[in-house]
Amino acid sequence: MPFIRTISGLRATLSDESLNERTARLYARGFANYLSEGNIIIGRDGRPSGVEFESIIADELKKCGRRVVLLGMVPTPTVQLQVELANAAGGIAITASHNPSDWNGMKFINSSGLFLDENENKNFWNVVDKEQFKDYSNDGNIELKSDAIECHIEKIISIPYINANLELIRGINFKVAVDAANASGSLAVPQLLEKFGCKVLPLYCNGSGAFPHEPEPLPKNLTELAKFVKANSCDFGVAVDPDADRLVLVDNQGNNVNEEITLALAVDSVLSARGQAKSNVVVNLSSSKVSEAVAELYGATVHRSPVGEINVVKKMQAVSAVIGGEGSGGVILPECHYGRDSLVGISLLLNLIVSKQQCLCDIISSYPQYFMTKAKQHFDGDFNVLIEKIKATFQYNKIDLSDGIRLDYQNSWVQVRKSNTEPIIRIIAESDSQKATDEMMKKAIDAIGL
Repeated sequence: MPFIRTISGLRATLSDESLNERTARLYARGFANYLSEGNIIIGRDGRPSGVEFESIIADELKKCGRRVVLLGMVPTPTVQLQVELANAAGGIAITASHNPSDWNGMKFINSSGLFLDENENKNFWNVVDKEQFKDYSNDGNIELKSDAIECHIEKIISIPYINANLELIRGINFKVAVDAANASGSLAVPQLLEKFGCKVLPLYCNGSGAFPHEPEPLPKNLTELAKFVKANSCDFGVAVDPDADRLVLVDNQGNNVNEEITLALAVDSVLSARGQAKSNVVVNLSSSKVSEAVAELYGATVHRSPVGEINVVKKMQAVSAVIGGEGSGGVILPECHYGRDSLVGISLLLNLIVSKQQCLCDIISSYPQYFMTKAKQHFDGDFNVLIEKIKATFQYNKIDLSDGIRLDYQNSWVQVRKSNTEPIIRIIAESDSQKATDEMMKKAIDAIGL
């Protein structure tokens, strides 16, 4: 089974011991050697294996003389924010994100609360691979911090345009269903919603880490949530992945909402609340054109980055973007912190609904409609060969090679790229008609011979 080490951290399978105690200790010690002096924050996503790895990693960091602060089961964005708020040297989120239960991993966070970028990862990996570690004469200590989620929620609520509508939101008493896949959002998401005066109907929020379905929050995995929302006449339903950095929705009629719409709603919410022209927005190269179309309604400029949270963040910082994220349901709001955050996404949605005085399905129906198709295939060959095949197959005027290959046309685009988190390639096509999307997808698949 695979062991994957990329810009998104490391993750591997447990049943074949691709991820084991030695690996966890090796990377923990390497991280302590890589970081400057200071505390290290640790959180985990709720998988049962996370408890053991939390203990192993904390013990190794303690042996390196570090003060280790354990947050317990919390969303990954909560770990990021705590690193920033506590002026810590760095942090580790123990998670395999949307991967199945046989996986776990580690996401590494720098002193700014950001995931390590490409150069930082290379330097860190170099430390790990050489295994030439310092000798430590004194142990550090381990302590628990139990209010990290509360701090996270208070940070969100203090954002001026959210705080301004707080009592209005509370007065509506939204009824919201929650599928947290029994993982790290099990406590955080209901607690956030209750802070907004919502009536929470938990579906899978027991915190056991036992996934009730495939953990990636895609519409195909959320059929139970959709039925639950409709049966209970909810205003909407929310689903998050195991580490709760991604948000996917079910509307008030019980319809599964494409994950790409989450980012468009966040863009709409922030730009309408700020009321500023000429704002910058950043989305990745695999995100739908719907966010771009919404941004253009406010005169905002959309910039695109390679896939990967840190890539989006770097671009956001470079252009001073007011909102950004990834079409997989990852919302990044600098006014809270530079990280994908489902709690931020939920808060922006509540703010948008009360500001527009419309239900979720009506807001979504007002957006331009695009049709996206995705395919994936295991791949371990020469990716450059695939790029040349795509170039030879498609006529194009605009090409972007910063993340695989993406070809853009007036109302459509197609992309082929290697995944940052799985040993696969992804093929994505989108246009304003399903027929045109299907034709592009077939052409791309035929070209690369899958």
